[in-house]
Amino acid sequence: MDNTQAIQELTQKVDALTAQMQVLTEYVEDQRRRQREWDELKDDLIPIANEMYLAAVEELSEIEPYVQLEDIWHLLKRLARNTHNFERMLDQLESLNDLMQDLAPILNDAFLVAIEQLNVMDRKGYFDAMREGAYVIDNIVEAFGPEDVRQLGDNIVTILTTVKEMTQPEIMLTMQNLTHTMREVEMKPEEIDTSFVGLIRQLRDPQTRRGLALTLQMLKAVGEQQPGNGSKEPS
Repeated sequence: MDNTQAIQELTQKVDALTAQMQVLTEYVEDQRRRQREWDELKDDLIPIANEMYLAAVEELSEIEPYVQLEDIWHLLKRLARNTHNFERMLDQLESLNDLMQDLAPILNDAFLVAIEQLNVMDRKGYFDAMREGAYVIDNIVEAFGPEDVRQLGDNIVTILTTVKEMTQPEIMLTMQNLTHTMREVEMKPEEIDTSFVGLIRQLRDPQTRRGLALTLQMLKAVGEQQPGNGSKEPS
């Protein structure tokens, strides 16, 4: 029994030693595999690194007359000294990004409102009117030279004042009545009595005499504005 027990213990130790040897063998094989992969990677990277080095040397040789090594070191030092400035700049960019995210819905709504307003203006004909206005401006530019435009600018106050006076209610009513009367005369010219007696009869009408007096006053005012009549021209 003692020999059998000793043989069993020896067998167990041999099995344990075999298992440990197996583990060691697998570890060695794994290390060999890793070393082989590293060697293959190194063999692949060395040509690439050499090409990159040669390319870098070639590129640096082109800028060598303009950039020296001390310039690069000076730039790196400046970058290092301005680290806090870069951090503040990044903080501002982050704040700006947050602001844009907050404003995005507002800007989107404003864009939609602007599009809707443009559609309304298009339906009402604003853009067609602008195109026709451009056509009118083209005609004005073609018809009037720079000197004409300068004179128009010099007299724009007088022109606007005249337009303002002409748009007074009483003036507009007079023009409306005059237009209506002229239209009636054009429609029924045979009813106008142009004989001497007829003219004398019309002069008996107070309204006719008043209109004739007003016309004479207007003709007098026009005559006073003509050059050479001794009157002063309006300033």
